[in-house]
Amino acid sequence: MAEKTDHQKEIIKLIKQAAYDKGEYQVFNDFLEMASISISNTVDFTHREEREQRYLNIINSYDKKHQPLFPEMLANLVEALEEKAQTSGPEDVLGPIFNELELYNRYKGQFFTPQHISDMMAFIACGDDKQADIQEKGFLSMCEPTCGSGVMVTSFCKAMTKEGLDYCTQLVVTAIDVDLKCAHMTYLQLALYGVPAVVIHGNSLTCEEWSRWYTPIYLMNGWIWRQSCVLTNRRSIEDEKIKCALEPTYAALMQVQSLTATPPESEASPVKSAASAAKDTASDNEPDAAFTANQAVEQLTLF
Repeated sequence: MAEKTDHQKEIIKLIKQAAYDKGEYQVFNDFLEMASISISNTVDFTHREEREQRYLNIINSYDKKHQPLFPEMLANLVEALEEKAQTSGPEDVLGPIFNELELYNRYKGQFFTPQHISDMMAFIACGDDKQADIQEKGFLSMCEPTCGSGVMVTSFCKAMTKEGLDYCTQLVVTAIDVDLKCAHMTYLQLALYGVPAVVIHGNSLTCEEWSRWYTPIYLMNGWIWRQSCVLTNRRSIEDEKIKCALEPTYAALMQVQSLTATPPESEASPVKSAASAAKDTASDNEPDAAFTANQAVEQLTLF
């Protein structure tokens, strides 16, 4: 009988093979970013071009011999997460790999919550009252302001499973981390576990945001229309651009609104009105729909 593959150890072995001249820390980061881009580009068309170029820049920095190691890492990650989902329930896979490679030494004081502690906290949080919340609203919303590797979210998904709830349809997550590596770890695991989520590379204290990563199920199941995942009470420009790309009627409506919107008096001077901006960009030809929709979104979010 063939010996069962330990996919986490296999990922570690592949990382070490690829780290011939870059170091394990850089290889791990590159794997996380390329894998995240590969998943994101299947659903998020508004960032596809720039992220695809970023992917090519990274993979082309490795020689032909080591490039195939990265798809192998992703394949093993998928297998590892699948095993967890079918046995113990969703668990963090990438955090333990980060720790086993001792990459935390590059960040003083950066340690991830152990699985058993996050499991305990999640089971306390996911009680009988959550059933009532779902009956009232239809789903639960969770915000993880310092997501790390995503262990707290995966533990909550496990707790929901134990309670007979479906985290793929009854949970939506906003996860934030100031460290892009952590945002990618969380994004990969939530995307592959099928959790509707928006993972934000940003600062939950200052409300700064640098990039957004939408899990496929979040966009494919229409969560962007049902539950906005934002750091403030203002609409997200990135969300609105995706809505415009998904629904031409909505894009047209946004253009109309931008032409009739009036900015607050305090902002009128430094900011051009939408109508003025549209006039400046007008040409003899029909304006590009995607461009004007994006322009409309950016104008409206200023008000």
